[in-house]
Amino acid sequence: MSMLSTLSSEELYEAPPTFMGVPFRTDASGAGAAILGCPFDCGTHKFRIGARQGPHAIRAQSGLVRRYQSEIADCDALAELGVIDAGDVQMVPSRAEEAFPLIEEAAYRIAAAGAVPVGFGGDGSVSLPLVRAAAKVHPGLAVLHVDSHTDAYPVDPVHRYDAASQFTHAALEQRVLASASWHVGLRGSTMRPGVYDHTRSLGYNIMSMSELQSRGLQDCVNALRETLAGRPVYLSVDMDVFDPSCAPGVCTPVWGGLSSREGIDLLRMLEGLNIVGADVNTVSPPHDVNGMTAFLAAAVTYEILLLIWRGWMGADA
Repeated sequence: MSMLSTLSSEELYEAPPTFMGVPFRTDASGAGAAILGCPFDCGTHKFRIGARQGPHAIRAQSGLVRRYQSEIADCDALAELGVIDAGDVQMVPSRAEEAFPLIEEAAYRIAAAGAVPVGFGGDGSVSLPLVRAAAKVHPGLAVLHVDSHTDAYPVDPVHRYDAASQFTHAALEQRVLASASWHVGLRGSTMRPGVYDHTRSLGYNIMSMSELQSRGLQDCVNALRETLAGRPVYLSVDMDVFDPSCAPGVCTPVWGGLSSREGIDLLRMLEGLNIVGADVNTVSPPHDVNGMTAFLAAAVTYEILLLIWRGWMGADA
């Protein structure tokens, strides 16, 4: 008998790639958080289509993120939280009417089991079904949307779903409490006039990139806490909030964004918020440079999981 024949299946076969090597499991019972890939994009951009490949790229680059963080989490926080990777939702990209209910159902099952769904886009439109799922489990949901765009444009009556109106739908459907919600990091040109005014008309609060810079991160986060503290919070991070110099591989890049350092600092300042759902979206691998945007998205996801872990530790104390 050869030595090879004595190997167990676990020694012989390698599991499919997961985020940071966490266990693959579709049953979220007993888990604190679950990664959920949403490989969807609307497919309508003339020349920057590719966010449907984002979940795979983020998982691949997550191998560069280590489990221990000496400053704030010098332990295996992901293991303590019981993070799992539930894989990707099966769908056909660009078919929103079919894909969105599938994403919503997959995220709802995770949330209903007591875990926090952390979605990987896909373009920003996937936030809508993920928010719908979170709202079913957490009444009074507020959104903290970190992005260079509001994604709260008026809805096109002919093509109702796109990556510019998901938070308009969320407000009109009363899935979120708009008056307690924020769009943070806004900057750059828009496709039509009055975008910020329309966002405000829905009840949302907005905070531009110039305001972040002039007031400073800590003062701005203090303002966010005034409406978000004590509420269930859905955190959405569009990777184009970062400057293209550190996140080139996005669908709609805008110059003058956050540096990687500023973005990570902003996330760490959110400690204490009750994050019940999250997504990291708009990584477009065909436009990335050596995987750097996907790598940064993996680091952002790790920081979000640490926020959830610290909240879980506080609640467990």
